[in-house]
Amino acid sequence: MAIANQKGGVGKTTTAINLGTALAAVGERVLLVDADPQGNASTGLGVPKARRTTTLYDVLVGGAPMGSAIVNTAVPGLDIIPADADLSGAEIELSGHSRRSYLLREAVSRLAADGHQYNYLLIDCPPSLNLLTVNAMTAADAVLVPLQCEFFALEGLTQLMRTVELVRGSLNPALEIQGVVLTMYDRRNSLSEQVAADVRGHFGDKVYDAVIPRNVRVSEAPSFGKPALIYDLKCAGSQAYLRLAREVVRREGARRAKIAA
Repeated sequence: MAIANQKGGVGKTTTAINLGTALAAVGERVLLVDADPQGNASTGLGVPKARRTTTLYDVLVGGAPMGSAIVNTAVPGLDIIPADADLSGAEIELSGHSRRSYLLREAVSRLAADGHQYNYLLIDCPPSLNLLTVNAMTAADAVLVPLQCEFFALEGLTQLMRTVELVRGSLNPALEIQGVVLTMYDRRNSLSEQVAADVRGHFGDKVYDAVIPRNVRVSEAPSFGKPALIYDLKCAGSQAYLRLAREVVRREGARRAKIAA
């Protein structure tokens, strides 16, 4: 599942970290792929630069097996493929590669053969619709879109949807939008309620019931190298991510059942 939105500051990495942790908490084996050169998902899960000896850059550009880049986190059941600033050069270095859009997909396809078994693979995309995001969408079965409850929430989303359609049409016909998750919701602010209503009116049942509130504890957690669920399980943000994880599992179960039928 690619977690994508070309706008920055919408909660992509926070959602990737905490959804991954919540899925692990309900018994799933999860691999989080940090596809953002800023490496914030790696930092937020307490993976120091010294442990990022093999990164997503080495997998995409150097051809390293994906399994060789896996780093265990402090969360049982949650592993990560880390990233660092080297990844920012991947787009230029891969520009002449004939299969540049399929590199992540091919690396993922070899994971199981190499003995690495996961129920969920989450890809934290960069805040742009570049080659890394296209690789993520080509490798993914579905896209999860974090959307902040602010005035310009829907602005620019058309471009993301167009990219999904282009990837579906030319690179990955099975790709679908699994859902839109509303983030940074402030129930004291009438604008949040208005934006939420607009988004639900536009996307219907694609919008998850779980809404991620603005929450100080969720904002503090990355500075301690911990997911919010480890930092403060009882806070409103952590509980919201647990609800989101249950919804994701239900929707994914329905998607797989539909394919099997």
